[in-house]
Amino acid sequence: MTQDEVSEKSQAICTLFADKLSLSRGSLEQRLRRAGRRLPARIREQARVITEAEMLAANPKLARRVDPDKLERAFAEVRRHLLQIDPADRRRGAVLGVLGGLAFNLLLFAALAFAGLRWQGLI
Repeated sequence: MTQDEVSEKSQAICTLFADKLSLSRGSLEQRLRRAGRRLPARIREQARVITEAEMLAANPKLARRVDPDKLERAFAEVRRHLLQIDPADRRRGAVLGVLGGLAFNLLLFAALAFAGLRWQGLI
């Protein structure tokens, strides 16, 4: 597998990281590190296979160590997972999480205020 082919696959994954996870700066390795737990462990491991192949392909003598089948499977699996991510749904989930926490805190405060007023005999 040539360096150009590996680089092309890496660039395609980088583009998906930018589109789906808003990770637009740095190499694939840096983007993978910043993605952290937003990706399942299996997908992180497959993405590491791609970054390792990219490093090996940069050296002509080590490029022969790249397993094209393993690289192709890793690329397909990471690509499939990233294509399933809906950025709008992730944003909506984050907003609903914040609003849910805020609503819970307001209800808790109201219940404590009611209990305090009741205890003081004002209600």
